[in-house]
Amino acid sequence: MNTASKLTLAALALSVLGTAAQAQVNNASITATATVQQPINVTGAQGLSFGNVLPGIAKTVLATDGTNAGRWDVTGQASSLVNLSFTLPGNLQSGANLLPIANFTGSYNTANNAAAATTFVASTGASPTLSVTGALFVWIGAQVNPATNQPAGVYTAPVTLTVTY
Repeated sequence: MNTASKLTLAALALSVLGTAAQAQVNNASITATATVQQPINVTGAQGLSFGNVLPGIAKTVLATDGTNAGRWDVTGQASSLVNLSFTLPGNLQSGANLLPIANFTGSYNTANNAAAATTFVASTGASPTLSVTGALFVWIGAQVNPATNQPAGVYTAPVTLTVTY
């Protein structure tokens, strides 16, 4: 085969390969969107106060007692469902002395009104909805059970509320 024929054959082969390698191209775009919600803010507003307790006499504070129940103020994304869960102590402590605490109850309301709040079992938690302004008030009550020989002292323990979307 002569050189001219080889060149013509090579050109024809490249032309066929170039045509075969071409493909139809098409594309489209979409928009990726994310809405960042307002973060949850939880503030301890009032401690759970049993006041003066006498040895051998149990004392209860109800979650609907706006004066003595513990209270947290919650803010977040308006009208959003949240989950409430607690870390609850089994005892209050004064030095090495322990005072049993139990029977925790909770309540919540979108207004700062404990008496009209919805109650729930604190150990189970609850799933309320924040108000249209993003507010929620949460209260907790419990019962202390001092022994008849309970040593005098100021007994304390942390009670933690965790709020999640």
